[in-house]
This record gives sequence, structure tokens and C-alpha cells, in this order.
Amino acid sequence: MNLFSMTRRTLLAAATSTLALGSLTVPALAQTPEGVLIVGQIAEPKSLDPAAVTAVNDFRILVNLYEGLVRYKPGTLEVEPGLATAWEISEDGTEYTFTLREGVMFHDGTPFNAEAVKFNFDRMLNEDHPYHNTGPFPLAFFFSAVTETTALDDYTVKFTLNGPYAPFLSNLAYPTGLMVSPAAVEANGADFGRSPAGTGPFKFTEWRSNEAVVVEKNPDYWGDPAGTEAVVFRPITDANTRVAEMLAGGIDMMVEVPPTSLSQFTGDDFNVVEQAGPHVWFLILNAKEGPFADKKVRQAANYAINKEALVNDVLEGTAEVAAGPTPPAFAWAYNDALDPYPYDPEKAKALLAEAGAEGAELTFFVTEGGSGMLDPVAMGTAIQADLAAVGFDVTIETYEWNTFLGEVNPGLEGKADMAEMAWMTNDPDTLPYLALRSDAWPDKGGFNSGYYSNPEVDTLLEQARVATDQSERAALYKEMQEIVQDDAPWVFVANWKQNAVTSDRVENFSLEPSFLLQLADVVKN
Repeated sequence: MNLFSMTRRTLLAAATSTLALGSLTVPALAQTPEGVLIVGQIAEPKSLDPAAVTAVNDFRILVNLYEGLVRYKPGTLEVEPGLATAWEISEDGTEYTFTLREGVMFHDGTPFNAEAVKFNFDRMLNEDHPYHNTGPFPLAFFFSAVTETTALDDYTVKFTLNGPYAPFLSNLAYPTGLMVSPAAVEANGADFGRSPAGTGPFKFTEWRSNEAVVVEKNPDYWGDPAGTEAVVFRPITDANTRVAEMLAGGIDMMVEVPPTSLSQFTGDDFNVVEQAGPHVWFLILNAKEGPFADKKVRQAANYAINKEALVNDVLEGTAEVAAGPTPPAFAWAYNDALDPYPYDPEKAKALLAEAGAEGAELTFFVTEGGSGMLDPVAMGTAIQADLAAVGFDVTIETYEWNTFLGEVNPGLEGKADMAEMAWMTNDPDTLPYLALRSDAWPDKGGFNSGYYSNPEVDTLLEQARVATDQSERAALYKEMQEIVQDDAPWVFVANWKQNAVTSDRVENFSLEPSFLLQLADVVKN
């Protein structure tokens, strides 16, 4: 690479070195290079286009290549300036005017300016934009309130909304709001996700499918330079293999350490990092067809599953039992009066009898891994046993993470009765709005893969996102949680505290409540 003496071939060799698991011997290249951070990822990224992806696994790479107009203040979910230095909001809440940072260049040498901002949002939101076909853009929902993006001058941009929209700034800080180079999109078209260009502290070097994504320090970065010469993101889908690589020195950092493996990283050679954040692990239930079309059967599933055992035995106490769809990390919006469904197999059996659903056959989609999925195969197996104990006949189908998303996100109709899922979100609006509204069914572009529909929930969510007073928003979200908890479109399982482990050669690393992986300040000795 041009920033240090190590050749790209040597770097990639180090990045793709593997542990000989059978004999537990360590290859010569398992001692990772100085100044090059090797990160063990949970899966292969789907794309490096921030507007085109939904998984935190992908976002962990993207936030090091790209930046947004605003960003999360370190250690919080509060918004602070990013590529914009300031902003003004009109009295009626329908216009946001941003002053942009001057002198910022994209990695391809083109300037960041107001026209670039307009290009990014028009590409996502306008079907007649010449590069709208480089999508699809599954989280464009985040900016559905935007009716027009206007470049007032080179460094001033205005967003006009169709009404007040409380989550707007928070959504701009989310990876969907990261700014891509218009010139790079124009040059690469639908292949932009394999040839990305942003403004971040690292720039893209190489992506070898199923081996590594390599990024290097951006020498022209407008801010403080990155602390490492390069970062290599290695997809290691098997959790046990990631753990073995970490123990052997083949990687410097791994995220989402399996709970049963945390005890292996004690001592001075490793640092375990934890951070609470807004996470919920749940089961999507197909409310459109099959047994779970009946509310009593959905409630029976919630009573049948021993969530305390899942949290304490499978997850080794690294999570808490969930109550409703909103994570408690959103303290101001969380309804702490709700209690989780208790483990009550007899109640579950009684509800199944009332519904005439004894012996109901269920197809259950389980993933091998994925963003925030914790220990999904073990979780799925335990859930299958609990459901069988009350009379369900459950067949598990297991998929690799990106394949799993390809099956679940388009909807469960005709395929499955239930599926595992986890969301890590930036605002209490995000998950219910994208996954519980009637207008968020998959055929309408949303993630309501179980086809839940309740007009009262729809109304509360619409009211909450236009409420400018936080206490008013909170009351609306709390009422929504009560209804959803009772309707049971999901089995509400767990809220997790994220973790990561680094070697003792890594300094200045911390996890963020956003679950994003900010690596610019990290130093690798």
C-alpha cells in the first residue's frame, strides 16, 4: 500500500491467514502487522453503499469510510456537527438549513458541497433521478418526510419536509445518511457498492469476497488523521472460529463475543469492552396466515418460551428479558410499567386449546449469525424445545445471515411462521415505524415481515413522529408499547449489552451506544 512499506499482497496474506483448528497451531502470519488493525466481522458485507444496506455488520465498516452531515456525539446518541458545522430549524419544524464544512474532499478528489448533498438525497428519494436505479434503498423510509433538497449556495443546503418530523436529525446521523461521492456513483453505477468513495478518515483499498475488506488511512482527511495505517475487516461467520483466531493472535479485535466465550479473554493479553445500547432480540410471527394469525396463539408463544433461561443460560447473563418492542436504553420513551410475558407453559397450553391450535405445525427461520443476533442457533434450538413442550410442532430452517435477510425481509408469507430478528436502532421511532406499521408491510417497502396491522398503533406512531415536545412523544410511544405487547406480533425475548474484545496491542478503542464501530482514534502497536 502507498502509506507504508508492507505490500498489498503481504497485507492481504495477513488478513486471510487462518488458524489450523484441528491441531490448534498458529500460522506464521498470525502475529498481525504493526499499524494494521485486523477486525473479525460476523459476516461478509452485502455492499459498501450506505444507502443500500440495513445491517449493523455493514455499517461498522461504512462509518469509517463515510461521514454524514451530523454524527452521534461519542458515548451518546446525541447529535453533533459532522460535515455540517451548524443548522437552523424553522419555527414550524418543516425546514432544516445546514451550513456545510468547507474544504472537504471525497476520496476520489471531488469536492463535498451542497450539490453533493442534494445528489445523495435525490438519488434515494426521487424515482426519476438518473441514479435511483443504483438502489434499492431499503431505509429511505428514514427520510420520507423530505419533499425537496435545495442547494442554496456551495455550502448551504436546505431540506423541506412535508411536516414536523422529530427523528430527522437523529436519522441524518444514522449510516443511511452518510454522504457518498456523486462522481463515484456516476462512474460505477450499480457497482458503486464495490468501489466506494466517501470523505471519512479511511479510504477503500480492496474487497476480496469472503476474505477481507481493506481500508487505508486517508492522507487528505480534513480532520485528525487516523491512528492506524489500515484496517482489515475479515468476515469470519463461525463464532468459534472467530474466538479461536482471537486467542491465537490472527485478529486484533472481534465484535459480538459469544457469551460462553467471554471467560476465555481474561488476563492481560486481552481487553473486553461492553456498552449498553438500544437493542431488542425478538421473533417475528406471521400474523397474516397460519397459526399466528390468531392473537391467542401469538400470546401462547410468548408464554411458552422461557426467556429467563435464554438470557441466563444461553446468553450467560449478558442480556435482560425484553418487555415490548422498545429497548429500555431509550429511557425517556420506554414504558417501564410493562412486565415481560412470564414463563407459563400451562397458560400457553390453555390459550392453544381456546384457539383450537394444539399440535400446530410451525416453520421457524433461524440464522447462523448476524448483527446483534447473539447466539442464534443455540437460541433457536432452545426456543424450539420450549414450543414443543406446549404442543407446537416446530421445524427449523437455518440460513447464512445475508441469505436469511433475503428470505425474511421480503416477508414470511408462504415460507415461514416465525423468524429470529434483532434490531439496533437510533431513535424510538425507528423500529416500530419500519417494522410494525400497516404501511410497512414488505410489499410497501418496509420491514413488517410478519404483516402485523393495528390502526391504533399506526395512528400513535404517526402522531409521535410529528410531535415536537419530547414528553408528548414519550406518552404516545408508551401507549403504543402497551398495545403491541398485548397484540404480541412478536415474541419479545431480550435486550443485549454489546461487547467486543481487543488484544493488548490495541489502544483508544471504545464501543458506542449506536453499535457502530468508530476506529479513527484507535492505535495498533
